[in-house]
Amino acid sequence: MATPTAPPPIARGSPAQADDFPGDGHGDPHAGSAHGHAPGFVRRYVFSTDHKVIAVQFLIAGLLFLMLGGLLAMAIRWQLAWPGSLVPLLGKIADDRYLTLITMHGTVMIFFAITPIVIGAFGNFVIPLAIGARDMAFPVLNMLSFWLLIPAGALLLAAMGAQGELVAGWTAYPPLSDVVGSPEAGQTCWALALIVGGVSSMMGAINYVTTVIKLRAPGMTMGRLPLTVWGVFYTSILNIYFVPVVAAALLMLVADRVGGAHFYTPYGAGDPLLYQHLFWIFGHPEVYILILPVWGVVSDLLAVFARKPAFGARYTVISMGVICALSAVVWGHHMFTSGMNATLAKTFVVLTMLVSIPSAVFFLNWLGTLWRGSLRFEPPMLHALGVVFVFALGGLTGLFNASDALDSFIHDTYFVVGHFHLTMAASVLLGGFAGILYWFPKMFGRMMNRTLSVVHFWLTFIPLNVVFCTQLLQGAQGHMRRIADPVHSYAFLKPFHGLHIMITWAAFVLGAAQILFFVNFFASIFLGRRAPKNPWRANTLEWTVPSPPPHGNFGPRLPTVHRGPFEYSAPGAADDFLPQDAPPAATATG
Repeated sequence: MATPTAPPPIARGSPAQADDFPGDGHGDPHAGSAHGHAPGFVRRYVFSTDHKVIAVQFLIAGLLFLMLGGLLAMAIRWQLAWPGSLVPLLGKIADDRYLTLITMHGTVMIFFAITPIVIGAFGNFVIPLAIGARDMAFPVLNMLSFWLLIPAGALLLAAMGAQGELVAGWTAYPPLSDVVGSPEAGQTCWALALIVGGVSSMMGAINYVTTVIKLRAPGMTMGRLPLTVWGVFYTSILNIYFVPVVAAALLMLVADRVGGAHFYTPYGAGDPLLYQHLFWIFGHPEVYILILPVWGVVSDLLAVFARKPAFGARYTVISMGVICALSAVVWGHHMFTSGMNATLAKTFVVLTMLVSIPSAVFFLNWLGTLWRGSLRFEPPMLHALGVVFVFALGGLTGLFNASDALDSFIHDTYFVVGHFHLTMAASVLLGGFAGILYWFPKMFGRMMNRTLSVVHFWLTFIPLNVVFCTQLLQGAQGHMRRIADPVHSYAFLKPFHGLHIMITWAAFVLGAAQILFFVNFFASIFLGRRAPKNPWRANTLEWTVPSPPPHGNFGPRLPTVHRGPFEYSAPGAADDFLPQDAPPAATATG
């Protein structure tokens, strides 16, 4: 009888190792130890290391902060339309309190609403499923990245109620934000909130980059990644490079306020312009940190609902990389009015104009995908098309801000507010809704109500454009921003009062429409129609698993990828879509 021999060792990274399944062998890494002890509710759904649970946690937290940011926006608009009146729940708003509302609105929306939704939720949910992985590379770090968001949010809310108004805006320029040895805790809590939130973003970014590089399924080359994954991947690289810059700037601000360090105070040999440089070295890449995942989502969705391959997908990926590189060297166009050397200003003008080239490639590729496609106007598609429209407006108006000559006139006017909101708020808001509607069936196993989703889109899209396009008109005529009482402060602003009232009513419609979305979202989690496995007939790997996916995602063996994500209406295929893991024989007609 032959002596049995041990199996040969498995090389690191081999296909055999990739197919080894952690946990109990039934797709559940949370199934507990070999002694059969199953984790309780808290371990499974609260302090979970499952990327799908963490994605839902990020999504719910982001939506709650979105609600808060929206309420702050409604209070701001009420004050501008009827200055001196009693704002509901807030009473009469003094000038300093108005600036606090401005600061909190911008901070909440950018760092605590948009970031958790488009990066935390979409990145966590989509990346492992779309690349054929069982989870993130560092599950515990992933869990910590969410739970750090909670103390960061608590610090931010404390900042609003602490002593001292937040008069410096979401950019927190010294000297408005920097009072050496200040006993007022509000601005200090604000800075600490962003530092802690930045650490959370860094943890997530490290996880996303490592997961995409190391945990792709067999056959999933970088060239076969969906564009959503590429968007979050590039965003994560920007986060890794530039979040430490703003964290350092804020630490120095705290050191000034608490320890008298004098980094930014001129009378202590500091320089307030140092803060502006550090902030915008991060601040301009931050625009692309938030928008690149949305652009990836839109690129994927247009292909799905046009039933044709994404036009120029390879060049879209290259454009993302070029945008990331250029975003690092254009921060100075935010500082044209700071006394910048004229030659340096012209350099930043040229570099900023160059960013429009890869951005235009993005836009033209979207149009190429739509051209002669079999368009299906499902709710995710409507929101994706809305992004295409508002991105065009935001991009075109950005060219005016890129010129140092024009920017000297429109800087700190409502033109900048309108441009920023079209580029960031409108694009990311509509893109975020598109992604939520698209992946909701996969997250929760149910469909959101289609009629309510369509009504919500039109009640969002139309007033949104009324609000921000009218602000462009106000700014072009010289209306300054951050004026709490435009009726009584300056005589030349009185003619704008009618526009402020119109914008406010449009903003109220926009805000009320979001109630419709929230009702639809939370009701559909429990009462929505059961979702089929692949309701959109998409090709990417997340739609090959049950809805919602089980722990471990793919069962005992990982899928093998045979093609890219955009094989729609392929010649010779039995159907108009061809999943990435379908064997080559599937291309034959049935």
